[in-house]
Amino acid sequence: LFSQNPAISITENVLHFKAQGHGAKGDNVYEFHLEFLDLVKPEPVYKLTQRQVNITVQKKVSQWWERLTKQEKRPLFLAPDFDRWLDESDAEMELRAKEEERLNKLRLESQGSPETLTSLKKGYLFMYNFVQFLGFSWIFVNMTVRFFILGKESFYDTFHTSADMMYFCQMLSAVETINAAIGVTKSPLMPCFIQLCGRNFILFIIFGTMEEMQNKAVVFFVFYSWSAVEIFRYPFYMLSCLDMDWKVLTWLRYTLWIPLYPLGCLAEAVSVIQSIPVFNETGRFSFTLPYPVKIKVRFSFFLQIYLIMLFLGLYINFRHLYKQRRRRYGQKKKKVH
Repeated sequence: LFSQNPAISITENVLHFKAQGHGAKGDNVYEFHLEFLDLVKPEPVYKLTQRQVNITVQKKVSQWWERLTKQEKRPLFLAPDFDRWLDESDAEMELRAKEEERLNKLRLESQGSPETLTSLKKGYLFMYNFVQFLGFSWIFVNMTVRFFILGKESFYDTFHTSADMMYFCQMLSAVETINAAIGVTKSPLMPCFIQLCGRNFILFIIFGTMEEMQNKAVVFFVFYSWSAVEIFRYPFYMLSCLDMDWKVLTWLRYTLWIPLYPLGCLAEAVSVIQSIPVFNETGRFSFTLPYPVKIKVRFSFFLQIYLIMLFLGLYINFRHLYKQRRRRYGQKKKKVH
């Protein structure tokens, strides 16, 4: 509990705070100094409550900062409030979506066609996510029903019963990467591109070109892990297009990837390992370097390199998704009594 007149000022881009109050050190004078990374307006606004002092400082120029303070090491008393945190690369933050919608509306109104392009964009994204949801749902339900009816026998004909739909969904997923690349969505391009290339390599090269791989049980686990993630991810995007937030679906979208992504990556790695002797035996995609080298380069050599890249891609996507989840469900600051 602070006194009614705390001394709060900004000089030379440094916030100065000093107040008499009762806190962790009892009745004492509490003060701190905070030098900002970039220029701020020198007129801070504060609001005094029974428990704390809320200080609002505005940037002089509206732009993204790498960090809050000029010093690289964060002060011990300074902690982020993840309820208000906004990251430049986080496409799914509600505040960014609302701000983008507001700016688009103002832009369209100035052009004399209010909300037309925004509505078309939302309709296009809704239909894309809806089609993907239907496709992956068909795969997931079909595999689940066949497993309950046939048991383990269903593992060995998964490719022949579900591959056509998986081909369709994975080819269509290229649209998601294109949307990120041209700015239709604000999703970061690299995680989208890594997932697109990784899945399509497994589907079209490892499974699609080798009949010996199509009857293996690992196909079931790869397809099942992929579809289990997407049947919750795409409905989340659909509701986002309608400015709706279903808390259960949002939690599933930000949580199920934690077990499913590593399991899916493990299944993909197993499929690559199992395919190496098959590619060696058939010699497919292997080649001989021209004269005078004349060295035969087996495709299995590239598969071994791909295994390393597979887990590197998992790390990049896992870190990206973890940051998104932490910002939405970050731990709240503990109250000090």
